[in-house]
Amino acid sequence: RRERGRKSQGVVVVFAWMSSEERHLKHYIDLYASCGWSSLVCHSQFLNSFFPEKAELLALEILNELLEELRINPVPVVFASFSGGPKACMYKVLQIIRGTYENQRENMDNYRIVRDCVAGHIYDSSPVDFTSDLGTRFVLHPSILRISNPPRFAQWIAKGIASSLDGLFLSRFETQRAEYWQTLYASVIFGAPYLIMCSEDDDLAPCQTICNFAERLRELGADVRLVKWTSSPHVGHYRQHPVDYKGSVIELLQKASTIYLQRTNQRGG
Repeated sequence: RRERGRKSQGVVVVFAWMSSEERHLKHYIDLYASCGWSSLVCHSQFLNSFFPEKAELLALEILNELLEELRINPVPVVFASFSGGPKACMYKVLQIIRGTYENQRENMDNYRIVRDCVAGHIYDSSPVDFTSDLGTRFVLHPSILRISNPPRFAQWIAKGIASSLDGLFLSRFETQRAEYWQTLYASVIFGAPYLIMCSEDDDLAPCQTICNFAERLRELGADVRLVKWTSSPHVGHYRQHPVDYKGSVIELLQKASTIYLQRTNQRGG
Protein backbone atom coordinates (compact mmCIF):
# COMPACT_ATOMS: atom_id res chain seq x y z
CA ARG A 1 0.00 0.00 0.00
CA ARG A 2 2.95 2.30 0.19
CA GLU A 3 6.34 2.96 -1.32
CA ARG A 4 9.12 5.35 -0.42
CA GLY A 5 11.46 7.18 -2.70
CA ARG A 6 15.13 7.97 -2.25
CA LYS A 7 16.52 10.83 -0.17
CA SER A 8 15.79 14.11 -1.86
CA GLN A 9 14.99 17.79 -1.56
CA GLY A 10 11.57 16.97 -0.17
CA VAL A 11 8.92 14.29 0.24
CA VAL A 12 5.48 14.30 -1.38
CA VAL A 13 3.08 12.11 0.58
CA VAL A 14 0.56 10.92 -2.01
CA PHE A 15 -2.92 10.02 -0.77
CA ALA A 16 -4.15 8.19 -3.85
CA TRP A 17 -7.69 7.54 -4.99
CA MET A 18 -9.50 4.28 -4.31
CA SER A 19 -8.53 1.31 -6.47
CA SER A 20 -5.45 3.12 -7.76
CA GLU A 21 -2.32 1.16 -8.55
CA GLU A 22 1.31 2.15 -8.84
CA ARG A 23 1.08 2.35 -12.63
CA HIS A 24 -1.72 4.93 -12.34
CA LEU A 25 0.51 7.17 -10.22
CA LYS A 26 3.73 6.83 -12.21
CA HIS A 27 3.34 10.14 -14.08
CA TYR A 28 2.81 12.01 -10.81
CA ILE A 29 5.76 10.33 -9.11
CA ASP A 30 7.93 11.13 -12.11
CA LEU A 31 6.80 14.77 -12.01
CA TYR A 32 7.77 15.13 -8.35
CA ALA A 33 11.06 13.32 -9.00
CA SER A 34 11.89 15.73 -11.83
CA CYS A 35 11.82 18.48 -9.20
CA GLY A 36 14.10 16.51 -6.89
CA TRP A 37 11.32 15.27 -4.59
CA SER A 38 10.72 11.67 -3.55
CA SER A 39 7.30 10.17 -2.88
CA LEU A 40 5.61 8.17 -0.16
CA VAL A 41 2.42 6.65 -1.56
CA CYS A 42 -0.67 5.75 0.43
CA HIS A 43 -3.15 3.38 -1.24
CA SER A 44 -6.43 3.26 0.67
CA GLN A 45 -9.45 0.97 0.57
CA PHE A 46 -13.10 1.88 0.05
CA LEU A 47 -14.16 1.11 3.64
CA ASN A 48 -11.53 3.47 5.09
CA SER A 49 -13.86 6.32 4.20
CA PHE A 50 -16.57 4.88 6.45
CA PHE A 51 -14.51 3.39 9.28
CA PRO A 52 -12.32 6.05 10.99
CA GLU A 53 -10.46 3.30 12.84
CA LYS A 54 -9.20 1.87 9.55
CA ALA A 55 -8.20 5.33 8.36
CA GLU A 56 -6.32 5.88 11.62
CA LEU A 57 -4.34 2.65 11.30
CA LEU A 58 -3.30 3.54 7.78
CA ALA A 59 -2.42 7.09 8.87
CA LEU A 60 -0.15 5.76 11.62
CA GLU A 61 1.54 3.42 9.17
CA ILE A 62 2.26 6.28 6.79
CA LEU A 63 3.37 8.64 9.56
CA ASN A 64 5.76 6.12 11.08
CA GLU A 65 7.44 5.52 7.75
CA LEU A 66 7.63 9.24 7.05
CA LEU A 67 9.03 9.88 10.52
CA GLU A 68 11.74 7.28 9.97
CA GLU A 69 12.86 9.12 6.85
CA LEU A 70 12.68 12.63 8.33
CA ARG A 71 14.77 11.66 11.34
CA ILE A 72 17.58 10.77 8.96
CA ASN A 73 17.05 13.54 6.44
CA PRO A 74 14.76 16.40 7.55
CA VAL A 75 13.21 17.93 4.42
CA PRO A 76 9.99 19.76 3.49
CA VAL A 77 6.86 17.63 3.21
CA VAL A 78 3.91 18.19 0.88
CA PHE A 79 0.63 16.32 1.22
CA ALA A 80 -0.86 15.55 -2.22
CA SER A 81 -4.45 14.30 -2.07
CA PHE A 82 -6.39 12.82 -4.95
CA SER A 83 -10.15 12.27 -5.10
CA GLY A 84 -11.32 10.59 -1.86
CA GLY A 85 -7.80 10.31 -0.43
CA PRO A 86 -8.35 12.95 2.30
CA LYS A 87 -11.31 11.07 3.81
CA ALA A 88 -9.70 7.64 3.50
CA CYS A 89 -6.52 8.60 5.36
CA MET A 90 -5.13 12.13 5.09
CA TYR A 91 -7.47 13.87 7.52
CA LYS A 92 -6.42 11.38 10.21
CA VAL A 93 -2.77 12.21 9.50
CA LEU A 94 -3.59 15.89 10.06
CA GLN A 95 -5.39 15.15 13.32
CA ILE A 96 -2.55 13.04 14.67
CA ILE A 97 0.25 15.49 13.93
CA ARG A 98 -1.80 18.40 15.27
CA GLY A 99 -2.41 16.52 18.51
CA THR A 100 -6.20 16.75 18.23
CA TYR A 101 -6.79 13.01 17.98
CA GLU A 102 -7.30 11.77 21.53
CA ASN A 103 -5.98 8.25 20.93
CA GLN A 104 -2.59 9.60 19.81
CA ARG A 105 -2.01 12.65 22.03
CA GLU A 106 0.57 10.80 24.08
CA ASN A 107 2.64 10.36 20.90
CA MET A 108 2.48 14.04 19.93
CA ASP A 109 6.18 14.61 20.59
CA ASN A 110 7.08 11.74 18.25
CA TYR A 111 5.29 13.41 15.36
CA ARG A 112 6.43 16.97 16.03
CA ILE A 113 9.17 16.65 13.42
CA VAL A 114 6.54 15.77 10.81
CA ARG A 115 4.44 18.76 11.78
CA ASP A 116 7.47 21.05 11.53
CA CYS A 117 8.23 19.74 8.04
CA VAL A 118 4.76 20.19 6.50
CA ALA A 119 5.26 22.89 3.88
CA GLY A 120 2.54 22.46 1.27
CA HIS A 121 -0.77 20.91 0.25
CA ILE A 122 -1.95 19.72 -3.17
CA TYR A 123 -5.57 18.77 -3.85
CA ASP A 124 -6.31 17.13 -7.20
CA SER A 125 -10.02 16.45 -7.87
CA SER A 126 -10.40 16.90 -4.16
CA PRO A 127 -11.65 17.34 -1.47
CA VAL A 128 -15.05 15.77 -1.94
CA ASP A 129 -18.03 15.87 0.38
CA PHE A 130 -18.21 12.16 1.10
CA THR A 131 -21.56 10.40 1.56
CA SER A 132 -22.56 6.78 1.04
CA ASP A 133 -24.28 7.71 -2.23
CA LEU A 134 -21.13 9.42 -3.44
CA GLY A 135 -19.20 6.38 -2.25
CA THR A 136 -21.27 4.21 -4.56
CA ARG A 137 -20.57 6.51 -7.48
CA PHE A 138 -16.85 6.41 -6.63
CA VAL A 139 -16.80 2.63 -6.77
CA LEU A 140 -18.65 2.56 -10.09
CA HIS A 141 -17.02 5.55 -11.77
CA PRO A 142 -14.92 4.79 -14.89
CA SER A 143 -11.98 6.84 -13.59
CA ILE A 144 -11.87 4.63 -10.49
CA LEU A 145 -12.65 1.25 -12.04
CA ARG A 146 -10.72 2.03 -15.23
CA ILE A 147 -13.55 0.51 -17.31
CA SER A 148 -16.20 2.44 -19.21
CA ASN A 149 -19.30 0.45 -18.23
CA PRO A 150 -19.31 -1.31 -14.83
CA PRO A 151 -21.02 -4.72 -14.96
CA ARG A 152 -24.50 -4.89 -13.48
CA PHE A 153 -23.46 -7.22 -10.66
CA ALA A 154 -20.84 -4.66 -9.57
CA GLN A 155 -23.54 -1.99 -9.44
CA TRP A 156 -25.74 -4.21 -7.26
CA ILE A 157 -22.88 -4.98 -4.88
CA ALA A 158 -21.80 -1.35 -4.54
CA LYS A 159 -25.34 -0.10 -3.94
CA GLY A 160 -25.93 -2.88 -1.44
CA ILE A 161 -22.81 -1.92 0.50
CA ALA A 162 -23.83 1.74 0.54
CA SER A 163 -27.32 0.87 1.74
CA SER A 164 -25.90 -1.29 4.53
CA LEU A 165 -23.53 1.47 5.58
CA ASP A 166 -26.45 3.88 5.76
CA GLY A 167 -28.30 1.52 8.07
CA LEU A 168 -25.30 0.99 10.32
CA PHE A 169 -23.80 4.46 10.49
CA LEU A 170 -26.42 7.04 9.56
CA SER A 171 -26.40 8.49 13.07
CA ARG A 172 -22.60 8.81 13.04
CA PHE A 173 -22.15 9.95 9.48
CA GLU A 174 -22.95 13.64 9.90
CA THR A 175 -20.65 13.87 12.92
CA GLN A 176 -17.81 12.29 10.96
CA ARG A 177 -18.51 14.55 8.00
CA ALA A 178 -18.32 17.70 10.15
CA GLU A 179 -15.11 16.48 11.79
CA TYR A 180 -13.60 15.80 8.36
CA TRP A 181 -14.22 19.32 7.03
CA GLN A 182 -13.15 20.98 10.28
CA THR A 183 -9.87 19.06 10.12
CA LEU A 184 -9.18 20.15 6.55
CA TYR A 185 -9.85 23.80 7.40
CA ALA A 186 -7.72 23.58 10.55
CA SER A 187 -4.71 22.59 8.43
CA VAL A 188 -4.09 26.32 7.87
CA ILE A 189 -2.28 26.19 11.22
CA PHE A 190 0.75 24.73 9.40
CA GLY A 191 1.21 27.98 7.49
CA ALA A 192 1.77 26.10 4.23
CA PRO A 193 0.49 27.06 0.74
CA TYR A 194 -2.27 25.20 -1.08
CA LEU A 195 -2.60 24.18 -4.72
CA ILE A 196 -6.16 23.09 -5.50
CA MET A 197 -7.11 21.76 -8.95
CA CYS A 198 -10.60 21.00 -10.20
CA SER A 199 -12.83 20.91 -13.26
CA GLU A 200 -16.28 22.34 -13.92
CA ASP A 201 -17.52 19.05 -15.40
CA ASP A 202 -16.18 16.69 -12.70
CA ASP A 203 -19.25 14.85 -11.43
CA LEU A 204 -17.43 13.18 -8.53
CA ALA A 205 -15.68 16.27 -7.16
CA PRO A 206 -18.15 19.13 -7.75
CA CYS A 207 -16.39 22.32 -8.72
CA GLN A 208 -18.53 24.47 -6.44
CA THR A 209 -17.66 22.38 -3.38
CA ILE A 210 -13.95 22.71 -4.13
CA CYS A 211 -14.20 26.44 -4.87
CA ASN A 212 -16.02 26.97 -1.58
CA PHE A 213 -13.24 25.06 0.18
CA ALA A 214 -10.59 27.25 -1.43
CA GLU A 215 -12.46 30.44 -0.54
CA ARG A 216 -12.85 29.38 3.08
CA LEU A 217 -9.13 28.64 3.34
CA ARG A 218 -8.39 32.13 2.01
CA GLU A 219 -10.74 33.62 4.61
CA LEU A 220 -8.71 31.78 7.24
CA GLY A 221 -5.54 33.44 5.95
CA ALA A 222 -4.10 30.69 3.78
CA ASP A 223 -2.07 31.14 0.59
CA VAL A 224 -4.28 29.36 -1.96
CA ARG A 225 -3.89 28.90 -5.70
CA LEU A 226 -7.02 27.52 -7.32
CA VAL A 227 -6.66 26.09 -10.84
CA LYS A 228 -10.01 25.44 -12.49
CA TRP A 229 -10.48 23.90 -15.91
CA THR A 230 -13.68 23.97 -17.95
CA SER A 231 -13.40 20.37 -19.05
CA SER A 232 -11.20 17.72 -17.49
CA PRO A 233 -11.94 14.21 -16.16
CA HIS A 234 -11.81 13.19 -12.52
CA VAL A 235 -8.15 12.56 -11.53
CA GLY A 236 -7.30 13.21 -15.17
CA HIS A 237 -6.17 16.84 -15.04
CA TYR A 238 -2.49 16.07 -15.56
CA ARG A 239 -3.25 13.92 -18.58
CA GLN A 240 -5.61 16.52 -20.05
CA HIS A 241 -3.63 19.68 -19.22
CA PRO A 242 0.01 18.59 -18.76
CA VAL A 243 1.66 22.00 -19.22
CA ASP A 244 -0.59 23.90 -16.81
CA TYR A 245 -0.57 21.06 -14.32
CA LYS A 246 3.19 20.63 -14.29
CA GLY A 247 3.81 24.36 -13.97
CA SER A 248 1.40 24.65 -11.05
CA VAL A 249 2.95 21.72 -9.18
CA ILE A 250 6.49 22.99 -9.73
CA GLU A 251 5.47 26.39 -8.37
CA LEU A 252 3.93 24.80 -5.26
CA LEU A 253 6.99 22.65 -4.57
CA GLN A 254 9.25 25.69 -4.93
CA LYS A 255 7.09 27.60 -2.46
CA ALA A 256 7.23 24.68 -0.05
CA SER A 257 11.03 24.57 -0.22
CA THR A 258 11.25 28.31 0.43
CA ILE A 259 8.89 28.17 3.40
CA TYR A 260 10.74 25.23 4.93
CA LEU A 261 14.08 27.03 4.54
CA GLN A 262 12.67 30.15 6.20
CA ARG A 263 11.39 28.10 9.13
CA THR A 264 14.71 26.34 9.50
CA ASN A 265 16.58 29.64 9.53
CA GLN A 266 14.20 31.09 12.11
CA ARG A 267 14.62 28.10 14.40
CA GLY A 268 18.37 28.24 13.93
CA GLY A 269 18.36 31.92 14.82
